[in-house]
Amino acid sequence: MSCQHYSFAVNAFVDVIRKFGGPSYDFTLRETQTNEIIDDIAKLKSEIGVLYLSDKNEKVIKKLIQKNNLVFEPLFATPLHVFMSSRNPLARKEKITLEDLKPYPYLTYEQGDFNSFYFAEEPLTAIDFDCPRNIKVRDRATLFNLLIGLDGYTICSGVISHKLNGRNIIARHLDVHDKMTIGYVMRKGVTPSRYAKAYIAALMRHCR
Repeated sequence: MSCQHYSFAVNAFVDVIRKFGGPSYDFTLRETQTNEIIDDIAKLKSEIGVLYLSDKNEKVIKKLIQKNNLVFEPLFATPLHVFMSSRNPLARKEKITLEDLKPYPYLTYEQGDFNSFYFAEEPLTAIDFDCPRNIKVRDRATLFNLLIGLDGYTICSGVISHKLNGRNIIARHLDVHDKMTIGYVMRKGVTPSRYAKAYIAALMRHCR
């Protein structure tokens, strides 16, 4: 299973382990880059992957999905949110503007050789608005540490698990019209295994 950096996807994976774990098992969960998710599913390295579509990347990502004989199944659509530390000066606001964010560092996930805004983990990139402070990271733990240590922020779905991430990270509405649709990708025409079916069911529970 491959996914972007969504805590609900990790929670769903935990559910599958608890259901099928037993005395021995061999599962893989890869929190990886957008292009690698598509490549993993296309090459059958993973059975299912979780990613998002937005107005900016939908045309390109859907073209890649079709080219690789995959199918995208939406789970939910959501307005954009900001992840930040509960100690951030903006945390007291219920809705945050892009102008509010300018003094703070924008934390985004590095996309390697595919470092294009079409493949970005975040629905808004630094080129979409005047963002003078930018930091790219490779993993979720580093990103969350910098959210707290530098009063940074990232733009995301707003879905957060306090069981995994604690109470120090919060989500606030971003005052823009953009939305994102989060869903999963699989190989077209391939019957999912019982593990994949259980994972999809768990994703749907946690999304609700």
